[in-house]
Amino acid sequence: MLRPITGPDEVELFNRLPYLFNHEIAGDLASGRRRAELLWTALDADGRLLARAGWWCPPGSTEPLLLDVLDHLPGHRATAEALLRHALAAVVPEGAVPPKYTRFLPAGWRADPAVRAAVDGPLAVVERLGAVPFVERLRLEWRAGTPVPSPTGRLRFRPAAGEAEVVDLCTGILSGTLDAHSRDDLARMTAREAAQFQYDEEFAHYATPRAWWRVAESAGTGEPVGLVIAARNAYRPIVAYLGVLPAHRGRGLAEELLAEGTRVLAEAGADTVRASTDVGNTPMAAAFGRAGYTVFEHEYVMAWG
Repeated sequence: MLRPITGPDEVELFNRLPYLFNHEIAGDLASGRRRAELLWTALDADGRLLARAGWWCPPGSTEPLLLDVLDHLPGHRATAEALLRHALAAVVPEGAVPPKYTRFLPAGWRADPAVRAAVDGPLAVVERLGAVPFVERLRLEWRAGTPVPSPTGRLRFRPAAGEAEVVDLCTGILSGTLDAHSRDDLARMTAREAAQFQYDEEFAHYATPRAWWRVAESAGTGEPVGLVIAARNAYRPIVAYLGVLPAHRGRGLAEELLAEGTRVLAEAGADTVRASTDVGNTPMAAAFGRAGYTVFEHEYVMAWG
């Protein structure tokens, strides 16, 4: 039987297959970040869970944003494929592109046979249904007590003036970006449209103080250099955005912006701060390392064209 769960009373059923997010499902369902009709199961005649698929959606939305749960019992890859095919037909409007599939994995996952055994099946399922690899990202974490690089005096920081300034800076930062999601946006819209889209769909929803959004200026000339947005999402403190304008790249300034964003969150009481960057964005990954962040997971993303 292929069907969505009926409500919160079936979360335990949905969670009978192990995955990183199981402990969050009930809370997400209660807060509107998940919906029962977006949590699908494949059950045998005895009610045993053989496979599952689940989408995450922004609070208050009925539209799925990400497919972030896809699991099956050993030997039931075909069941998972049938489930996902059936669920996609019910969840995604005809003719629309399905949301991306994302999977969080331990660092070094490719060399771990146990992890590969659990993940190769779901990855193959979405590939058979037309998805292709999109990007792999590093998930990074700073922990309280880890030294934060001290200011060098090259930059001074102030709160962002408002939406217009943030969108202007993000528009400039998009030039030459190495970020896969940003490059994908730029293939479909102008830089200003992409910057405004990110503001509307992401930044505007953070409930934490706008004073945490810091503009970096050259201490010598006063001209803008970059932007760092420290925030708290629905789960934890994060460095939500960090970028350096093209004219100022290659001077190690990303590390200073990152340190400022980390200080803002640490002073607000954060015990941990999380962030992410593409595996291929080696300059940014190096900046995170110098700022005291360590890789704790990878995120593997696949997309439908």
